[in-house]
Amino acid sequence: MSEQMTNAPRKKMTVSDEVAIEISGMNKWYGQFHVLRDIDLTVYRGERIVICGPSGSGKSTLIRCINALEEHQKGSIVVDGTRLTSDLKNIDTIRSEVGMCFQHFNLFPHLTILENCTLAPIWVRKVPKKEAIETAMHYLEKVKIPDQANKYPGQLSGGQQQRVAIARSLCMKPRIMLFDEPTSALDPEMIKEVLDTMIELAEEGMTMLCVTHEMGFAQAVANRVIFMADGQIVEQNEPNAFFNNPQSDRTKQFLSQILGH
Repeated sequence: MSEQMTNAPRKKMTVSDEVAIEISGMNKWYGQFHVLRDIDLTVYRGERIVICGPSGSGKSTLIRCINALEEHQKGSIVVDGTRLTSDLKNIDTIRSEVGMCFQHFNLFPHLTILENCTLAPIWVRKVPKKEAIETAMHYLEKVKIPDQANKYPGQLSGGQQQRVAIARSLCMKPRIMLFDEPTSALDPEMIKEVLDTMIELAEEGMTMLCVTHEMGFAQAVANRVIFMADGQIVEQNEPNAFFNNPQSDRTKQFLSQILGH
């Protein structure tokens, strides 16, 4: 990463003192493997957090626990005032507030882009079809591909498909967005278009947690960068301090590998 990137001007975005996500003493095991250890994390409304770390550090598992795609065994997760339990009603409440965008786009190949975006609002939120279409077109416009609405996923590039996946999440009008390495399956020239879409979302004040190795994105957008290793939060700080003055040896080693200095 160039010095120019690290000192790029940052747009001032407000963060509320209202808590969006509260994770306390959270632990998770896969059988004997202790994948997440004593995670404590408070995310405020409007905050944009980038989570980074080596492969296998528990980053993706952490954000998948937030909307119960993975089940934690100990500790508590409270999202938007709702405590995550095995109660399906609670899980549904949380999932209706939390959008998720994965590494793989998970679009339905047999449905058009527009149908992919309107399916959940119509069936889950019971939104009238006309309104669902208007909302879908609004968000396809926002991710700059309204002209692709009647095509099928297979007719789009990877970058376009990922932008559709973001638009589809936004159609549910979530208050929080989770991104799990949204650019890692993309060709380099497609990464920028997806990151630009995410930067725009951030500038509108969306609460975001993003697992990514795109450190330039972290510099441009994050309020806080969290470094994980071996299932624990090792270090967290605002981007300038995180990149220019890392405290832990483990963080220094990771940054030297990923940034090449």
